[in-house]
Amino acid sequence: MGATFRTASARAVRERAMGLEGPRTGQGGAARLREIAADVFGWDTLLPEQLTAMEWVLAGEDTLVVMPTGSGKSAVYQVPALMLSGPVVVVSPLLALQRDQIAGLPDGDRAPGAVAVNSDLGAARTEAAWEAVRRGDAGFMYLSPEQLAKDEVVERLAAVRPALFVVDEAQCVSSWGHDFRPDYLRLEQAVRRVGRPPVLALTATAAPPVRKEITERLGMRRPRLMVTGFDRPNITLEVRRFLDEDDRRRALVERAATEPKPGIVYAATRKDSEFYAAELASLGLAAEGYHAGLRATERARIHDAFLSGAADVVVATSAFGMGIDKEDVRFVLHASLPGSLDAYYQEIGRCGRDGRRALAVLHYRAQDTGMQTYFAARGAGRDTLSEVADAVHDRRGDPAGLDELRQETGLSGNRVTAAVNLLEEVDAVATGDEGEIHPAPGVSPGQAAEQAAQAAQAHRRSDKSRVEMARAYAETTGCRRRFLLGYFGEEYAASCGNCDTCDEEGDEEGAEKGHGEPTAHPAAATYPVGTEVRHEQWGEGTVLSEDRDRITVLFDHAGYHTLSLEALATRDGLLTVLRRPGQDRSAT
Repeated sequence: MGATFRTASARAVRERAMGLEGPRTGQGGAARLREIAADVFGWDTLLPEQLTAMEWVLAGEDTLVVMPTGSGKSAVYQVPALMLSGPVVVVSPLLALQRDQIAGLPDGDRAPGAVAVNSDLGAARTEAAWEAVRRGDAGFMYLSPEQLAKDEVVERLAAVRPALFVVDEAQCVSSWGHDFRPDYLRLEQAVRRVGRPPVLALTATAAPPVRKEITERLGMRRPRLMVTGFDRPNITLEVRRFLDEDDRRRALVERAATEPKPGIVYAATRKDSEFYAAELASLGLAAEGYHAGLRATERARIHDAFLSGAADVVVATSAFGMGIDKEDVRFVLHASLPGSLDAYYQEIGRCGRDGRRALAVLHYRAQDTGMQTYFAARGAGRDTLSEVADAVHDRRGDPAGLDELRQETGLSGNRVTAAVNLLEEVDAVATGDEGEIHPAPGVSPGQAAEQAAQAAQAHRRSDKSRVEMARAYAETTGCRRRFLLGYFGEEYAASCGNCDTCDEEGDEEGAEKGHGEPTAHPAAATYPVGTEVRHEQWGEGTVLSEDRDRITVLFDHAGYHTLSLEALATRDGLLTVLRRPGQDRSAT
């Protein structure tokens, strides 16, 4: 299993770090954090953003940290852990990521111990891991969301009284939580059941609405927010459009073969990942295909081969790359349109972490949106919602937990969990302190299922709108970096000179295309970024970005939409301003 179990006298380490005086904040706490970072972890300096977030953690405040890949997000919990009075629970989505996180901890008797509890451990090693946490020999416990869906795990965790609950790769709460891995949306209940320790959520990419969803879904209380810049100026952004699928395949293979290595190619399906890997291998490259259908041992082998440099290229579905700690990745190529710009930015962020030039190329066909829209339309159906609502209602005198509901309905674990999440979202059911599911008083099973189905439809509209934003990025004629950063709510005034739609030299051709200083439509002044608006059809929303002749708005119930400023200027009442940035709500 590799490094999934490393213990030390965590209690002794913590006592030395705390000086037996308990956690401290303020100037003394900052100095102690720097000292621990240097003495235990070997980090001579901490970024101001890291240090500030660490101080929030020590003060017991719920915190969301959005920092680029490779910027040291893990340090935000690793260093303060040695000044906390109990173990730190780290929810991590992939077993390979858990293994790497533990292996990355320092050695020596001053280092904190760590264990991972997952489905690959036998009974004896699982018991040994729990005992290490109970004795204080392991300061970190790594778990998957699926582990925390088990009542036994939650009960044992509550008994060791965790001092901090960390959700790593927190964007998964939004991108995977509704359908693919709905146990992410049960983490709020897990936090409450283990004693409600402070919550720290970490992610490398989260647009403003995703940040909001993360904090709400995790039940974070008055969360502190640390967001650093999203721009990765060393990554060249490029999109190549194709009419013919064979032309696209040929172009991608040629590009992956000729660019400096190592690199990652992202494909939409398992079949495509195997196809491209075989094509590259036939050219003499050390290419590997990676997807969730492989055995765990094979996935671990490919993961290790890439990290060690034995593999030139990994062709993968989205299952690969999360937590990859490799600085010299020179390119990330996408074989088709991603499901969202959130996912795209996360994936291209795995190249160029050393600060040197790197390349991100999207190979796009208009037909790609059909597949991504199909994926976005998946979800709990009305029949599933009705069946689960009926089961919850039938057990109102003796409420059942998720495991019992799965047994009684005969539905898969994911389907039951996704249905309960939707029913809970519309307040048709509630989860008790022991994990039992209670029906809401006065709400019939039919009403509950109908309300949950409407919520599911709203999620599908939002997911489809994210696909449309990815398509708009692929088809924009303006600066791609400006478009991409605008999606994340970060203004970028000038064109970047490092994407395929910008002319790096600023020559006459680039000026003719309008890729020098962008000139905004006069109506843009009416809708600055952050303005709250109401559309006559789509309801209320917030302006996320402006791109010369258009603005992008995220509507509360209709998702992302790009609107023409010319159309807004000529149609009175189409988009009404409710509140501008900085304007007091009482003034509107």
